[in-house]
Amino acid sequence: MRRVAALLAVLAALAIAGCGGDAEPGAPVGATLMLDFLPNAAHSGVYLAIERGLYREQGVDLDVRVPGDSTDAPRLLASGRVEFGVLDIHDVGIARARGLPISCFAAIVQRPLASVIVRRDSVIGRPADLEGGTVGVTGLPSDDAVLESVVAGDGGDPGHVRRVTIGFNAVASLASGRVDGATGFWNAEAVALRGAGVPVRVFRVDRFGAPPYPELVLCTSERFARLSPRLVAQVGKATARGYALVLRHPDEGLGALLAANPALEEGEQRAQLRVLLPALSPPGRLDPAALRAWAAWDLEHGIVDRAVDVGRAFSLGR
Repeated sequence: MRRVAALLAVLAALAIAGCGGDAEPGAPVGATLMLDFLPNAAHSGVYLAIERGLYREQGVDLDVRVPGDSTDAPRLLASGRVEFGVLDIHDVGIARARGLPISCFAAIVQRPLASVIVRRDSVIGRPADLEGGTVGVTGLPSDDAVLESVVAGDGGDPGHVRRVTIGFNAVASLASGRVDGATGFWNAEAVALRGAGVPVRVFRVDRFGAPPYPELVLCTSERFARLSPRLVAQVGKATARGYALVLRHPDEGLGALLAANPALEEGEQRAQLRVLLPALSPPGRLDPAALRAWAAWDLEHGIVDRAVDVGRAFSLGR
């Protein structure tokens, strides 16, 4: 009986050690991925990878969850309550500045999505024309950085632009003419406005002073990356393969997204994916030079109060 008890104790210890650890062939390990926002075209590669069984091929049974708030993923990652998360890169910088040990290991969207959007039928023909006008911002720190970079990048003075907080109502505010411009994503709000018949002009932040940083990145915690490096690599590989498939077969990526989230409107997501495709390449790759430039830009524009240590915050081939 003592031998049986000892054997059971060993098996229990192995089971506990295996939870959240590296995947073994033939034994998929459960893991949770928290999205940055509601499911949309930017997540199509994740859903296609799930539909095609790419995570299971890598020994991972991935469960995708939607956050209740944009700050959920960094906190849950840092606490170990979820293993993986898709994060806006500025949220990574803010989280690390607050002491949350977030570690990112793959890019999801390779270009900034932030922009300043104006109506094409207005007198605003270029960013500098916003001087003396009103621009709606959500209230996030990155919005001020985007607006300042875009206006200054065109030779204007951001100090002469009036800012009003409109939350996430850029579409309604621009459609009604309440503001002269608004910060928003060129793959989301700009697409929605065009779909609603509102002609827009879009000033992308990386064309006016910002570096070509990746907007969305795939992350885990430093602790999980240290304890389960193979599992992290497997998730990164499957995700990159999913986005590579989307680039080759966009309709299949859209289909996987809609099958998993039937409440989404197909026409809007198709339009989002169409404009987003160039920003999904190369799948997964993190560019050290772009990340260092992003860290300097975030510090310069006050998104963080100290520079992000890129070597610690990102897994760059190690």
